[in-house]
Amino acid sequence: MKYFVSLAGRTHEVLVESGGVVLNGRVHQAQLELVPGTPLCHLILDGRSFCFAVSPEAPGEWNLLDAGETVAVEVLDERTRYIRSLAGGGKTHLTGGAVKAPMPGLVVKLLVGPGDQVKAGQSLVVLEAMKMENELKAPGAGLVAAVSVKPGQAVEKGQPLVLLQPVPPA
Repeated sequence: MKYFVSLAGRTHEVLVESGGVVLNGRVHQAQLELVPGTPLCHLILDGRSFCFAVSPEAPGEWNLLDAGETVAVEVLDERTRYIRSLAGGGKTHLTGGAVKAPMPGLVVKLLVGPGDQVKAGQSLVVLEAMKMENELKAPGAGLVAAVSVKPGQAVEKGQPLVLLQPVPPA
């Protein structure tokens, strides 16, 4: 299975195969094991041993503690990465307009209502598609002018869900 691992400002493509991994196109022998009853992981990579603590932060996000330094890591599988790209991936260049369904799905939750002021990247709607919940985020700061869906409603690709207006200047 292919994963995209982001840490220290870089994203690495990791293909997991039996007995090893292909990291950014290079084959490595790898074995990763959790140490039972602890937050520790033991990694053997090309014969070198590494041990670090893992703290889950959110689905697909962890903090790794190694030699007193904490590193934030995000791991996405191919499918999740593709769905995020359809959902806009938290792009922040727009300040108004309709947030539309990136694919057919079911509205699970509304996180905003008319009149709410939102920040760029703030979650607006949770949409279930392909058995996964996807948070659709505000492309930019704005004011919620209208919400055109309700929880439990099925939506089609491209259907407007939330209408945002630019925030008036202060």
